[in-house]
Amino acid sequence: MTEDQLKKCRSIIHSHAAAAAAGNAVPVPGLGFATDMVTMSSMAMSLCGVFGGSITQEAAKAMAIASMKNSMLQQPVKTVAKELSKFVPGLGLLVAPGLSVVMLEAAGWILARELEARTTGKAD
Repeated sequence: MTEDQLKKCRSIIHSHAAAAAAGNAVPVPGLGFATDMVTMSSMAMSLCGVFGGSITQEAAKAMAIASMKNSMLQQPVKTVAKELSKFVPGLGLLVAPGLSVVMLEAAGWILARELEARTTGKAD
């Protein structure tokens, strides 16, 4: 990944993770997952552009689902804790957004590395 691509990816991933955190601050179980998916789809489209490609919204959704699934499988305790924390008044307002940032950041970097590998033909 070039320095320019790294800088763009960092900006895209951080801004989308912050947006997901804001959506996860709403104490409604399940809403956080929907927010994460919308944010991840948008992030996938933006990251694809960094590596010279473009994708449809449907393809971005598929990529988002795959990235989120990988992230959730790698961090199952965080996934469950994020949604369960919303049942505890006050706690969910702190825990869910923080965990969302961690999960979106991880999924975003997984996706960025995968897109880079596809464009360069190199695998990690």
